[in-house]
Amino acid sequence: MSDIESQSKNGQIPIGMGAVLVAIGVVYGDIGTSPMYVMKSIISENGGLSEVSEPLILGSLSLVIWTLTLLTTVKYVLIAMKADNHGEGGIFALFSLVKKYGKWLIFPAMIGGAALLADGMLTPAVTVTTAIEGLRTIPFFQGLLGDNQNKIIVITLVIIGVLFLIQRAGTSSIGKAFGPIMTIWFAFLAVAGFFRIVEMPGIIKALNPIWALRILVSPDNKMGFMILGSVFLATTGAEALYSDMGHVGKGNIYISWPFVKICLIVNYLGQGAWLIQNKNLSALDRIKDMNPFFEMLPDSIRPVGVILGTVAAIIASQALITGSFTLVSEASRLNLMPHMQIHYPTMIKGQIYIPLVNTILWIACSSIVLFFRTSANMEAAYGLSITLTMLMTTVLLSIYLFKEKGKKIFGIIFLAFFGLLEGSFFVSSLSKFARGGYVALFMAFVLFAIMLVWDRGTKIENSQAVYLDIRHYVDQLRMLREDDSIPYQTDNLVYVTKDSKMKELDRDILYSILDRRPKRAKAYWFINIQVTDKPYTREYAVESFGTDFIFKIQLRLGFKVGQRVNVYLRQIVEDLIASGELPSQESNYSVYESNDVGNFQFCLIRKMLVPESDISPSGRATVALKYAIRRVAGTPARWYGLENSSLIFEYVPLFIKMKTHRPLDRVGKKEIEKHTDQTDVASLDPPI
Repeated sequence: MSDIESQSKNGQIPIGMGAVLVAIGVVYGDIGTSPMYVMKSIISENGGLSEVSEPLILGSLSLVIWTLTLLTTVKYVLIAMKADNHGEGGIFALFSLVKKYGKWLIFPAMIGGAALLADGMLTPAVTVTTAIEGLRTIPFFQGLLGDNQNKIIVITLVIIGVLFLIQRAGTSSIGKAFGPIMTIWFAFLAVAGFFRIVEMPGIIKALNPIWALRILVSPDNKMGFMILGSVFLATTGAEALYSDMGHVGKGNIYISWPFVKICLIVNYLGQGAWLIQNKNLSALDRIKDMNPFFEMLPDSIRPVGVILGTVAAIIASQALITGSFTLVSEASRLNLMPHMQIHYPTMIKGQIYIPLVNTILWIACSSIVLFFRTSANMEAAYGLSITLTMLMTTVLLSIYLFKEKGKKIFGIIFLAFFGLLEGSFFVSSLSKFARGGYVALFMAFVLFAIMLVWDRGTKIENSQAVYLDIRHYVDQLRMLREDDSIPYQTDNLVYVTKDSKMKELDRDILYSILDRRPKRAKAYWFINIQVTDKPYTREYAVESFGTDFIFKIQLRLGFKVGQRVNVYLRQIVEDLIASGELPSQESNYSVYESNDVGNFQFCLIRKMLVPESDISPSGRATVALKYAIRRVAGTPARWYGLENSSLIFEYVPLFIKMKTHRPLDRVGKKEIEKHTDQTDVASLDPPI
C-alpha cells in the first residue's frame, strides 16, 4: 500500500515520497502552467514586444516573484494550511471552524466558494487552449493548423472531454499518473529558464522588491496600476494548495512547495532574460499573440515543451476539478448545497467523485471554449473571480486568528495587509470586466445565488421542524397495526430520517403514518445514517421502545461503504428475528425454500408549500427555488441504493403558520333562492 493510500490514526495522510509525488500531480497543475501565459499577458497589455523596456521586464518579474511569495508561500502555506478541519482545507472547511463567531460569516464563505467554483470552470478552458495554441510555434503543426482556430477548438474540446471522463478513477489513481509527469514539467521549466539566465545573469536583479514598487508608477509601464491584473495570473492556483490539502496531506505540500516555487521563479527569470535580449527583433513582434514561454525554447526543444505544456494544462484542470468536488462536498455538509451522490474511488476520505458536479463542470468548460474561442480572450475573464475567493479567505482567516487562536494583533495585521494587497489585485482585475471578466462574475453570482437560496430555504424549513417523542405514539401505532379494518400496506414500512436522537422522530413521518393515510404494517422502521471518518465502519444500534414492531435504527457506515439501506436492513431484520426481538415474518408464497423476512416498502418524505402557508412572497419564492434545485440534484432513492425497491414518494405540507381566513357566514335557503336569478352571480362548472 502506498503512502497516499494509508492514513494515520488522526486521519492525516502520512508524509512519504509517493505521497509527495501525488501532491505534485494533484495540487500544482494550475499554478504550474502560469508561466505559459503570465508574461505573454503583460507584454500584450503593454503594446507588444517592440514597446517593452528593460525596467518594465524587471519590474514585472519582481511583481510576479513577490506575489508568489506573499500570497502563496506566506498566506497559504505558512498560515492558511494550519487552519485545517480534521485534515480538510478550503474555504468551507475554514468557515466550519469560525461560523460560531457570527452569522454574517456565511456570506464571505458563500461568495468565496462560489467564486472558486467559477474559477474551476475557467481553468481547463484557458490552460488547455493556451497549450494547444502553442502547437503553432512548431512549423509542422503550423502547416496543419494554420490560422484556423476551429481546429484548435475541436482539439481542446476533445482533451477536456477525456479529462472529465477519467475523473471517476479517483484522485489517487490520477495523481500516480500525473505526479511523475508534473515533476518532469517543473524540472523542464527550471532547465529552460536556467540556460537563459546563464546568458544574462543580471536578470536576478528582479529578486529585489524595489523593482516591483518602481514599476507601478513608472512611465515604462503603460498599464499603470492595472498591471496587477496580469501579474495576479501567476498565483491563480494558490487556493488549490489549501483546498486540496485533504487529498494529499499538508506535510506533503510543505515538502513539495519549495521545489515547485524555485522551478517557477527560475522559468520566469529565464523568460525575462530572453525578452530583454530579443525585444528589438521585428520578426518576433509581428507574431500574433507572441508567447515568450514557447518562443524562448530552442527550435529542437520546442516540440517537447509544447507536448509537456499540453499535458501540464490537463493536469492544471485536474487541480481545480478535485478542489471543486471537495468544495461541493463541504457545502452539502454545511447545508449550502443539496445532497448529491458521492463516490469514494480510493481509500482516502478526501478523495471523492461527484457525478453531477463533474457533468456540470464539463458542460461549463466546453461552453467557455466555444464562447471565447481564443486563449487571449479567455485570459480577460481569468483571475477576476479567484481574487474574490482570496479576499473572502482572508476575512475568514483573520477571524480564525483573532477569535479561535486568540492572536488579536496578528489577526488585525493579517487582515489589513492581505486585505489591502488582494483588494489591489481585485480592483486592477476589474479592468478586464468588459472584455470577459463579466462571464466569471456571472458564473460566481449564479453559484452564490444557489447557495443563498439553499441556505435560506433550509432555515425556513428548520423553523417549522418539530421532533416528537416516539414513546407517546406507541399506543396509536399498536392500535393501527392491530386494526383489521385497514389492509396491510406492507410487512415492513421503512422511513429514512435525519434525526439522530434515538427516541425522537420528525413530526412529518408520524403525520405520514397516522394522518395522511393510515399505513398499517407489521413493523415500522425509522433509519438514521451516520457517516464515520473511518473507511469501512459497519455498525448499527437499535431502539425498540419496549415493543416488537417499532424500531429506531442508527446505521454507522464508513465513508467508503455504500449506503444501500435495503441490504443492511434485511440483515438487521434477520438478526432481530434470530434474537427474538422481532416475530418471524414467514410468508406462504416465496421462490425460496424458507423465508422468514417479509416484504419492505420505503417511504421517502418530501415537503411542499401549500397556498394557505403564511409566508412572505420572498420566502415562498426561496422555498420554491430550493425545491426546484433539489429536483435537479437527484432523488434520495439513488443516494440510498433504493432504485429497485418498493418506494412511496409522499409529499407533506411545509407546516408553517397558516394564513388567517375570514370564516364563511351561513345563510338560509330563502336567501339562496333570492339570489339564484341575479345575473351577477356566476355558477362554477363542476370539475371534470
